[in-house]
Amino acid sequence: MSGPGGPRLLGQAEAQAIDQELFSDYGFSVEQLMELAGLSCATAIAKAYPPSSFTTSRPAVLVVCGPGNNGGDGLVCARHLKMFGYEPTVHYPKRPNKPLFEGLSTQCQKMGISFLPEFPAEAPLIDELYGLVVDAIFGFSFAGAVREPFGTILDTLKRVTVPIASIDVPSGWDVEKGSADGLQPDTLISLTAPKKAAARFRGRYHFLGGRFVPPALQDKYALNLPPYPGTDCVQQLT
Repeated sequence: MSGPGGPRLLGQAEAQAIDQELFSDYGFSVEQLMELAGLSCATAIAKAYPPSSFTTSRPAVLVVCGPGNNGGDGLVCARHLKMFGYEPTVHYPKRPNKPLFEGLSTQCQKMGISFLPEFPAEAPLIDELYGLVVDAIFGFSFAGAVREPFGTILDTLKRVTVPIASIDVPSGWDVEKGSADGLQPDTLISLTAPKKAAARFRGRYHFLGGRFVPPALQDKYALNLPPYPGTDCVQQLT
């Protein structure tokens, strides 16, 4: 499947195969790709929502992280947003007991990033406190039913009025079919290459992030990725 004149949209199995080849054949580590992905996400957010555009007294951002690699991307994104002049707060309710995620959490804490122990119960409270929400809950490996506490979190996020930026796939969406009644983010930041669900995205901004796919791998999967401008690590698709 391909977008009109744009990159080919990947199914779940293809996206997983590309990741596996990056690890096994090309020698990338999970940590490397997560750092590049998180930096791309923070860069895309800075382009779409510069600190000066926030109506709140400070550029406060709520980053909601899930238990997998998408959550790790969110932690890296939060750290870079802090370096870019934002005031991120992280909600990370299901933390894996793994050195990688523990290290990313420590890095955020040492940067003075607060971790929110309880998710705000009402959407208006999020609208009052934050100018943007980063959805880093579920990535392209997600399948099945949404479990708590993430079901309640997503129900609350559906009602917020501040923009939501989703990393790779809007959380709760079917990776290939999308969702008509799920989370409807303002921004989608596709990583490596857009997934099939991106065809159902109706928000304002769609970015491609992760300037790390080797040309041979792009050719093998006929990804048709657009050239990145200059030294940028993101490319705006819409």
